[in-house]
Amino acid sequence: MLIVVSPAKALDYSSALPTRKHSQPRMLDHAEPLVEAMRRKSPEEISALMGISAELAELNFERYADWEAPFTPGDARPALLAFAGDVYQGMDAAATFTERDYTHAQKILRILSGLYGVLRPLDLMQPYRLEMGSKLATERGDDLYDYWGERITAVLNEDLAESPGPAAVVNLASQEYFRSVDPGRLEGRLVTPAFLDSSVGKDPKMISFFAKRARGAMAGWIIRNRVKSLRGLNGFDGLGYGFDAERSASDRPVFVRYN
Repeated sequence: MLIVVSPAKALDYSSALPTRKHSQPRMLDHAEPLVEAMRRKSPEEISALMGISAELAELNFERYADWEAPFTPGDARPALLAFAGDVYQGMDAAATFTERDYTHAQKILRILSGLYGVLRPLDLMQPYRLEMGSKLATERGDDLYDYWGERITAVLNEDLAESPGPAAVVNLASQEYFRSVDPGRLEGRLVTPAFLDSSVGKDPKMISFFAKRARGAMAGWIIRNRVKSLRGLNGFDGLGYGFDAERSASDRPVFVRYN
């Protein structure tokens, strides 16, 4: 069983690392041409490409200029501990994972990335910003979906064959990032949990901010509790969510939180 999550825009390269474990990303040969393409762009072009401020564009211009592989613990950080957005706050790995949890996460957690393709949690990563939805033209096509093609799906299938538990992918990624995966070519069952919030007297609905936190919380819960079956997902109760059998389908378990 594999868990798939999105990366985050917010990064943390300053806090103390709770583990010394690390590994090298496996798709650097595909990342390097993207870095070269970004190096050819001015800060103004980076700003236009990603819709970011001039200050952020300058920062990422400098990041791509400094990017150099292979990585070392001195110039890079494990991906799980570098991303700091809502999903990763919900997962809370730095505060809750043991060394054995990091080892288990390496087997079953995968992070989709516009630059790195597929990252394992302990893969070293230098800072970057390149959303999967970016329309960065390359020799492979007009955007990053064209660039990665079937490569991300192929790596997930390789990892799925070696992962413990059932042949299944638990999709906790956003639509933007999971578009880089071909569900029809996945060599396992695809399950996409949904997280809904409800105020008194109102129908539950998905609220993006809360759903991101919940996806991370479920990923961390699966890892810490060594959940070994898809049925076991129904036991998730993090952040006040509970399984709603009536709203659920076999490939879309629904979790609702009532406020």
